[in-house]
Amino acid sequence: MKRHRRQLFTGLPLLLVATVVTGYLHRRHAGALPGYAFLTGWVLLAAMLVLTFYNVWKKLPFLPFGRSEFWLQLHLYLGYFTVVLFLVHLNFRPPRGVFEIVLAALFTFVSASGVVGILLSRVLPRRLATRGGEVIYEKIPALRVACRTQAEALAVGPDSQSVVIGEFYLHRLADFFARPRNFWWHLAESRRPVAALLRELEDVQRTGSEAERVALAKLAELVRQKDGLDYHRSVQLSLKLWLFVHIPLTYGLLVFTALHLALVYGFSGGAR
Repeated sequence: MKRHRRQLFTGLPLLLVATVVTGYLHRRHAGALPGYAFLTGWVLLAAMLVLTFYNVWKKLPFLPFGRSEFWLQLHLYLGYFTVVLFLVHLNFRPPRGVFEIVLAALFTFVSASGVVGILLSRVLPRRLATRGGEVIYEKIPALRVACRTQAEALAVGPDSQSVVIGEFYLHRLADFFARPRNFWWHLAESRRPVAALLRELEDVQRTGSEAERVALAKLAELVRQKDGLDYHRSVQLSLKLWLFVHIPLTYGLLVFTALHLALVYGFSGGAR
């Protein structure tokens, strides 16, 4: 936490200074400096390429370009500053024409998904820590199958002697153990569905025999374990899905930017 605060107090003032200086230079040189739109466009493109390099660096960590933490902080603050550069390049006016509108929409979606990613990366890992630490995502399906196998053995296996437990399992628990459940409830940090299921188990347990109460207590523990696995899956899958949105949008933006450059230089003859 102290490290994050130190980074905030270092990066935020630099971001504010860079924004003020950029605004001042824009006000002074916009419309007066020849090729100003080309200059701001190339600066914006350079910033976008640096931002894209962070994703490449994560896939090639052996490259000698410094610590990942530094590149992450640079990615965050440069991402904010790129929004300023984009507005400067537009001269703070709405985009005109279909191509400019599409390009601006792509930039907006990339920026918005980046902000969402920052929020997710700050909030969701802390949630995982409150639920017993992170479970390796690739192991969750196997752990879920193990929970279902144990639950089936208790409720409907050869050693099960209770018709009541068997019927309750088939009607209320079989689907719960068969697949991931309650994705949106987990993201909302709500335990209402599993709490309702556990209350039903307690109701059956109160009217059961001693052997049935023991079996139902074990089933309740397996329900909690399965719910915990579903929680970890929901949280980790959200982080993975965010990357599947943000990264393709980023590369799509670069492709449209390259087309934008080709059109601008093709029809204007380039900067004078």
